[in-house]
Amino acid sequence: MLGEAILKGLAVTAKNFAGSFVSEERMTTVQYPEERIAPIENTRDFPVLIYDGADPMAGLRCVACQICEKECPPKCIYITKSADKKPDYVGKPQFYPTRFDIDISVCMSCQICVEVCPFEAIKMDTEFELSTTDRFGGLLFDREQLAKSNEYYHSIHPTEAAEVDARLAEEKAKTEAKAKAAAEAAAAKAATAAATPKEAPAKEPLP
Repeated sequence: MLGEAILKGLAVTAKNFAGSFVSEERMTTVQYPEERIAPIENTRDFPVLIYDGADPMAGLRCVACQICEKECPPKCIYITKSADKKPDYVGKPQFYPTRFDIDISVCMSCQICVEVCPFEAIKMDTEFELSTTDRFGGLLFDREQLAKSNEYYHSIHPTEAAEVDARLAEEKAKTEAKAKAAAEAAAAKAATAAATPKEAPAKEPLP
């Protein structure tokens, strides 16, 4: 029947309207911004950079590999790699971004940057109230604005953050075990070399 879908939609609306007077479950809207609905865990809005420790710039997980910059469909990520290296979360010297900007006005929240990052350094935030009167500079976020602590990451995506922490802890343990084994092997080799008596040089026969 012509218009059947429209009538079904209107019936659902009428049911919720009438039911809202007697049941809170039918209250499908809230008086925003005075009232707010908590976002679900899988909500994604715009990317942020995760850091470990107390210092946002020293603890950034990002190593400026620029994979996210290359894979970003709207090309809204701009990264400049450092000339020197610093230890990462497992103590391995890594490059870091001296510049990491994201143009929020261009970002399409596709999450591809999160999917391709091999260092768990970039994640999706749940904050959506980013409106500003400055449509250009005000929506170009630098690394200081993008930096969010691992604790914040746990507060917005607890399940995912716990899985990431477990994976990073496992990788760190493997790296430390490998380094310890290498140090023990080097020490054993040095001890063996020290215990082995050196042969005296052969004397030349007298004429």
